Amino acid sequence: MKVGELARRTGLSVRALHHYDAIGLLSPARRTAAGHRLYGRDEVERLQRIASLRRIGLSLEEVGVCLESDEYTLERVLELQIQRLDDELRAQERLRALLSALRNRLRQGGRVALDELTRTIEVTMEYGKYYTPDQLQKLEQRRREVGQERMEQVQVEWQELFAAYASAMERGLDPESDEVKVLAKKSAELIGEFTGSDSGIAASLGSMYRTEGPENVIESHGMHMAPGLWEYMGRARAALQQEE
Repeated sequence: MKVGELARRTGLSVRALHHYDAIGLLSPARRTAAGHRLYGRDEVERLQRIASLRRIGLSLEEVGVCLESDEYTLERVLELQIQRLDDELRAQERLRALLSALRNRLRQGGRVALDELTRTIEVTMEYGKYYTPDQLQKLEQRRREVGQERMEQVQVEWQELFAAYASAMERGLDPESDEVKVLAKKSAELIGEFTGSDSGIAASLGSMYRTEGPENVIESHGMHMAPGLWEYMGRARAALQQEE
């Protein structure tokens, strides 16, 4: 298929497919004498893996790392997407049940308790944001497990880590250097501690950072991020992942 046909049949834009080619994520099988891109079955299967990994919240950079791993076969990637959809369906069902109960009570002339209204609002807002209700419950359980003292300590550790990253960037250190990869490993450990190593929660966290902007998320926690630091940290994370 030429790029235009592939775009039409998949719903992707030609511009997106050109971008995937430019960054080495999805190259055409070959080109015509006139230079037109041609895609075969292998490329379409790879595109499905890309689409599924994007759907569960991974960045293009993270997708590229996954595609280089033998672990992320087409079957495994589809399984991950199905798990994510199952989480979203459960969230929808939970919200629907709450809304239906309130509507039926109002139809019968009943009065809805304030606590019930606020709980319904809470679930409505949760669903509209980044974490499913199930994920939020897991995060709350995780918070209770680690305790308030550890949470405050982690906040300090993140501030120190950002400062160390900023210092490394100012000194011109390559983000793929061993010194900076030590920082990347520490940040991965802190994220793993927060998420409980739950891949779904990690994907939702990544989605929040991409949508809200890393600087905004970091500043909402009372910390500051220097310009260019997030990209620098991302390159260090990618270098670390390639070693694992």
